Amino acid sequence: MLKLHYIFDPLCGWCYGAAPLIDAAAGSGVQVVLHGGGMLAGANRRSITAQWRDYVMPHDQRIASLSGQAFGTGYYDGLLRDIGAPLDSAPPTTAILAAEELGGQGLAMAHRVQHAHYVDGWRIAEPAVLQRLAIELGLDAGAFAAAYARLAGEATLRHFAESRDLLARVGGQGFPTVVLEALDGSFMRIDIGVWLGRAQEFAGMLRQELRESEGHVSPHCGPDGCRIG
Repeated sequence: MLKLHYIFDPLCGWCYGAAPLIDAAAGSGVQVVLHGGGMLAGANRRSITAQWRDYVMPHDQRIASLSGQAFGTGYYDGLLRDIGAPLDSAPPTTAILAAEELGGQGLAMAHRVQHAHYVDGWRIAEPAVLQRLAIELGLDAGAFAAAYARLAGEATLRHFAESRDLLARVGGQGFPTVVLEALDGSFMRIDIGVWLGRAQEFAGMLRQELRESEGHVSPHCGPDGCRIG
């Protein structure tokens, strides 16, 4: 099976814009592998300020126009006016890792934390908010809390380091970076920007790549059976 490596950050607006493409990829038959890059983690953590709001709003509006993704009033008029609200990529990334471990729901959690941030305007750096999102996804509250506690800290930092290493190896410049891994282990980086707002076409392209990688040829069937070629 082809793998689509998605190097992203839950606090990256362009990654939110690309979310429908990643969702479509998951439905196309390729295996989506998530790699959180830690854009606003550690020394790069920030908090909401008036200057931050002025900086991100024009970018967010452009993302919305290109991708069709909605940015809610809870974000524009709530979170972006919540001076001092933390912007930290580590907690939501840990939640995504925990959800993936608990039944392969990492992508669902990634989408949910993005929606919580960019539409609802919630503080997705706060563990209580992440716990609420996990419960909304149907995850067991106790199991999620235990997985989150175990994967926080060093485990998440290792994940960031591995993601950054992959980003460098494939020649990516930032987030989101999308790379298709063929069956022979070779990588092909995809310019995700040209597909924004074209999720079904993107899925079709991936299905074609999948057919070609598998050497798919239509069978010829007759009264005595089917043959390939």
